Amino acid sequence: MSVHHSKPSIIQAGCSPVVTRRHMLQIGGLGLMGLSLPRLLAAETAAQAEGLKPRADSCVLIFLNGGPSHLDMWDMKPDAPDGIRGEFKPISTSVSGIQFGEHLPKLAQHAHRSTIVRSMHHSVNNAHAAAVYTSLTGHDRGDNTPAIGGGSGEYPSTGSVLGKLRPPERTVVPHVCLPFITKEGAGGPPQSGFFGGMLGRAYDPLFVLKDPNSKDFAVPELTLLADVSVERMAARQALFQAIDERFERGPGRSAYDGMDGFRRRALKLLTSEGTQRALRIGDEQDATRDSYGRNIYGQSVLLARRLIEAGTRMVTISWAPDANATWDTHGSNFKKLKNTLLPQFDAAASSLVSDLADRGLLDRTLVAVMGDFGRTPKINASDGGRDHWNYCYSLMLIGGGVKGGFIYGASDKIGAFPARDALVPGDIISTIYHLLGVPNDYELRDQLGRPHRLVPAGNVVPSLIA
Repeated sequence: MSVHHSKPSIIQAGCSPVVTRRHMLQIGGLGLMGLSLPRLLAAETAAQAEGLKPRADSCVLIFLNGGPSHLDMWDMKPDAPDGIRGEFKPISTSVSGIQFGEHLPKLAQHAHRSTIVRSMHHSVNNAHAAAVYTSLTGHDRGDNTPAIGGGSGEYPSTGSVLGKLRPPERTVVPHVCLPFITKEGAGGPPQSGFFGGMLGRAYDPLFVLKDPNSKDFAVPELTLLADVSVERMAARQALFQAIDERFERGPGRSAYDGMDGFRRRALKLLTSEGTQRALRIGDEQDATRDSYGRNIYGQSVLLARRLIEAGTRMVTISWAPDANATWDTHGSNFKKLKNTLLPQFDAAASSLVSDLADRGLLDRTLVAVMGDFGRTPKINASDGGRDHWNYCYSLMLIGGGVKGGFIYGASDKIGAFPARDALVPGDIISTIYHLLGVPNDYELRDQLGRPHRLVPAGNVVPSLIA
């Protein structure tokens, strides 16, 4: 054990082809949450991040939205007083001296591949939206932030930054987020931190909002209409060529320059066999699908693996339709963790790590498991619940250049505050960027041209890196 203390079909109308507006949108862009594929493909690719050599090429972020209980997963306190230590027992892992909670038996067998950080903290204890934004971007704005996501003044998601600075080498969508656009409470606005923010809507992820566990799962935004044959695709391209020729002679050519090449790439993406194959989750063997768990989250994690194999830079799984639906265990913490949350997470995360390792992808794929904060050491009277706790929590990093069999930092005797080597989200986000070949002090420019440090507060943590 190593312990450290310190993202148009053509309709025949008589003899003339007619392109509907709907189909033009479908062929010309993803048309979801403002993501225009030609704009995405046209986005400038800002160099190889000043020569920083990446340790990882891709990232899967499993975001346990709502605040997972560190005390019942990765930072057990079996000697703490009754009313704090909880109902679960610690179990041994693949690394002597490292223990996980008893309901993570499969993930425990990957402890030798994992770094566990037990000394996280930030300033947000009340609002999930603010805590999520802080955790995903490193921009800590405090508790009193309006819960409205995706604003143009916000810091972008990691996947959005990768789409700009390290676009995929293959013809695939850079950043995919699934299976929800998580809301700040049922019926509330979307949470911040998942969008393109100051980079613009062109850098929003592709949101896959269908259930991959459903028998009729499909992603219409990347699927050709059933009646579109190869001949019709050729006719579309001929139509685009006619438009090109008109612009070639017209006064608007300067604004149109370059779009033809990007549109060809958009069409290529739409028809790419690699992209289509990645989305055909039904091609997986039943045993593999079973191992991830036959539920929306397990199958979303499996789809993440398929997308990473296809060349997508980042896949984000937000594990809740709204902030209060899953990991926000104010009530019945132990029942929810034992009966649903931990078994589903354990199966999905362990299968992902095993599959990436078996395919030789884990060394170049970073798997990050985190939430917006932890849970209170003190167990409340709401059927054994735990409340929000931002003062100390844990997260897990695997593969992609991080140390294995490693514990960073420590909490105090009851898991209430960091006892050693406290870190903030900006430190973790900075380290993730560093591993992916992007400097954390890269100067972003918003849509008004104003400069911003990529991670506003935080530093790379060398001790986490192998």
